[in-house]
Amino acid sequence: MKSKSRYLLAAFLSVAIWGFFSIPLRNLKAYPSEEILYYRTFTSLIVIWIAILLFRRKYLKQDIQYFKSVLPKQKKIIFWQIIGATILLTLNWYTFIYAINNVSIKSGAFAYMVCPLITAFGGFIILKEELSRIKLISLGIALLSIIMLATGSFIEVLWSVIIAALYAFYLIIQRKMQHLDKLNVLACQITLAAVLMLPFYIYHHQGFPTGGWFWGHIVVIAALFTVIPLFLSLYALIGIPSSTLGVIIYLNPIIAFTVAVLYFDEHISFHQLSAYLLLLFAVFLFNWNLIKDIFTFKRK
Repeated sequence: MKSKSRYLLAAFLSVAIWGFFSIPLRNLKAYPSEEILYYRTFTSLIVIWIAILLFRRKYLKQDIQYFKSVLPKQKKIIFWQIIGATILLTLNWYTFIYAINNVSIKSGAFAYMVCPLITAFGGFIILKEELSRIKLISLGIALLSIIMLATGSFIEVLWSVIIAALYAFYLIIQRKMQHLDKLNVLACQITLAAVLMLPFYIYHHQGFPTGGWFWGHIVVIAALFTVIPLFLSLYALIGIPSSTLGVIIYLNPIIAFTVAVLYFDEHISFHQLSAYLLLLFAVFLFNWNLIKDIFTFKRK
């Protein structure tokens, strides 16, 4: 149970960090979404490879040896998994940045309400992960809270569903990649994302940002809101099902919604508050057995 609690903690930390992501993004609202995406990716690439080369060279060598030792068929599977996950992750980043700065913070928060449902059912159908009766009930309660919040703007809901689907299927692919170090996999994905973006960056390049405000936020976004939470979420998938991580993601919109109200002074109605409280209850219900086991383990 100790190892399980470690993976669960990693999942909660990754989601909690992402909940505050709207703050640095909104501070860069004056910049185009694609420009933020380019420099977020390029800076993340530098940060993650510095971390690997300084502190995790042993794991990098192990993964290189593993990749060399597997059969050609398995190499092909790993190759396409990395490509598919990279495309999904890159599109998720762009749509999220665009939604936060051009649609609404609530649309970004709502996306991570829809994401767990897609992840949980995707894990059930694709990965054959079991869902107990209590988990199905919790998903039903979560769906009810989503329906309550979906009575607003259709555009917001549409953007939310797109963002959610991209990240949900990214998590499902990551769950299947169990034999490689998660930070190394993430480094490969960010490297490939940078390569894919480079032609677009060159084509649309209109000048190099020089302001300390911009670069200070980009470094924070790359390190604190990209590399660290992504690694924690991928690490969590080693020990917990993607469906569990998918539902823990429900804490993201709760935090993001709180930030929108308390920090950005966005209006909150009683109807919305009720829906989010119902959502919080669904999170605890979905993870009730695991939470109960952790407290039992601590007492022992």
